[in-house]
Amino acid sequence: MAIRVTEAKKGMVIRMDGDLYQIMRYDHLTPGNLRAIHHLNLKNLKNGRQKEVRMKTSDQLDLVFLDSRDSQYLFKDSLGYTFMDNDNFEQFVLSAEVIGDTMQYITENSTVTVVFCEGEALTVQLPPTVVLTIVATEDAARGDTVSSVQKPAKCNTGLEIKVPAHIKKGEKVKVSTETGEFMGKA
Repeated sequence: MAIRVTEAKKGMVIRMDGDLYQIMRYDHLTPGNLRAIHHLNLKNLKNGRQKEVRMKTSDQLDLVFLDSRDSQYLFKDSLGYTFMDNDNFEQFVLSAEVIGDTMQYITENSTVTVVFCEGEALTVQLPPTVVLTIVATEDAARGDTVSSVQKPAKCNTGLEIKVPAHIKKGEKVKVSTETGEFMGKA
């Protein structure tokens, strides 16, 4: 389905030059007395590379419709990250380049939403918060509990966050997937 470039929004998936791209940023620029320019920052959903495109107001974009399915993360190997569709138990692999840093929020055997296009897995959608276990952190120094002192902590997925001084090793915490910050105890 073709839409005008003026209808583009961040997060939409389009087909351009035979590849699928997600719109990461959209800017409408009107430089002085000149015609409007639409500046798109696109991420290739196959290899994770980004590119910037300038378009005129009259240009069209080929919008792609996506399918979301609940899937379970199984394991990581040399090919990438293996997931299993919860409905038909079919397994598929997503490469590390495509997924990027999102695997820091996903633990083994957890259920996530995987986005498909034309039967092919593209990327993972994370929930707003996830529950992770603290595997390494320093003990709080006596007297530091009066103020809101933050200390570094490492989670079971390898993610490093700042937590309050009272959080100990082995505790479960809620972490925001958008900012990567500590949200509270789980």
